[in-house]
Amino acid sequence: MAYDVVVLGSGTGGYPAAIRASQLGFKVAIIEKENLGGVCLNWGCIPTKALLKSAQVYQDILHAKEFGIEASGTPDFPAVIKRSRGVADKMSKGVQFLMRKNKIDVIMGYGKLKAKGQIEVTGADGKTQLVEGKHIIVATGARSRELPNLKQDGTKVIGYREAMTLPQKPNSIIVVGSGAIGVEFAYFYYSMGTKVTVVEFLPRIVPLEDEEISKELEKIYKKYGIEVLTSSEVTSVDTSGNGVKAKVKTPNGEITLEADIVLSAVGIAANIENIGLETLGVKTDKGKIVVDKFYQTNVPGIYSLGDCVPGQSLAHVSTKEAIICVENIAYNEKKYNHQPEALDYNNVPGCTYCTPEIASAGLTEKQARDAGYEVKVGKFPLSASGKATGVGHTEGFVKVIFDAKYGEWLGTHMIGYNVTEIIAETVLGRKLETTYHEVLDAIHPHPTISEAVKDAVEAAYGEAIHL
Repeated sequence: MAYDVVVLGSGTGGYPAAIRASQLGFKVAIIEKENLGGVCLNWGCIPTKALLKSAQVYQDILHAKEFGIEASGTPDFPAVIKRSRGVADKMSKGVQFLMRKNKIDVIMGYGKLKAKGQIEVTGADGKTQLVEGKHIIVATGARSRELPNLKQDGTKVIGYREAMTLPQKPNSIIVVGSGAIGVEFAYFYYSMGTKVTVVEFLPRIVPLEDEEISKELEKIYKKYGIEVLTSSEVTSVDTSGNGVKAKVKTPNGEITLEADIVLSAVGIAANIENIGLETLGVKTDKGKIVVDKFYQTNVPGIYSLGDCVPGQSLAHVSTKEAIICVENIAYNEKKYNHQPEALDYNNVPGCTYCTPEIASAGLTEKQARDAGYEVKVGKFPLSASGKATGVGHTEGFVKVIFDAKYGEWLGTHMIGYNVTEIIAETVLGRKLETTYHEVLDAIHPHPTISEAVKDAVEAAYGEAIHL
């Protein structure tokens, strides 16, 4: 079984790589050990959004009287989980369709690099087959990272997979880690009626975001009744009783928290073990595969992308890396007429889908100042937005950062209703080297949340109309 391109892993890096390779005239195979679509479609981005939508619907019912509507209801937790799994299954079947449409051979089984240009695939029945590929792309993704003092047992100390498929709603949960995964699950379980405590090792939650975003989310979460412990560390867990007892080192001393379940949301680890990298001498560093700007490893014919390589571990990053990688292969093989542009990792949008949502792109205010920029900063509170007021979600704000000297758009940071839908304006604007003049000269529709970006830019330059 010989192919031009063989992709190991079918997540948001793997399957777009296979599709683009097929579009460019390559004979392609993709190897997957579990479900097409990888973590994002099956256990990450998509099913979590389904869970969060159910949570938001329930919260809307609880607050229906504020909108002049009498409504009541209680969440059917198993049905909420079932809907989420149904959404994931539908999306995975969509990838199956795309594989057939693009004439890509799907080989189910565990793939391992065997020799130059060869992958050994072991099927569920234990039988092996050899697959040959002139170009092999490793896109095996990542898994929930385990801490030595927080070993996951799958029942009382769980990772994100178990958090999405619990048979019953827990009465209480401790969420360790407050990145996107942590705060999204914190919101989901709070909304379902679970008592939630968030423990974050760093001084603020969502620590990669602008500091004002972190402060706003913490304020809102505390208003919800979510307990937030920052600069704190879970030192040990005792699972011998009915629930879990977690010892937590806080700035004010050690405390013991009790809950039904602990969710470990402390990041991810790349799946690069036991796939034959050592056999071929593929270089790794700090748990990631070392690649160049076109995702070529140190071994000719072997490429890697997505969560396996350095850079932001985000679905949209994996997809763009895949397209760049394959188009560069095609360019070198004279199947594509120009070399692709390398990815700008400084202009990657980040989105977190708790309520309120968080979206950002570019430099934070601190990063901009630390880089030596003299900055102009504008903020527009959504409490002054007609659309936000109309839909009853006025919490949060839009913050923009510009270089005072040249008017360059350095970054945008948002927290509020549906803000993940409007961050692309910043990404495109920065890509086109837009200045504040162009943003203000472009009409933003009213009433929308998107016009808050324009309002924030006006505020940065002392031209605010609605403040």
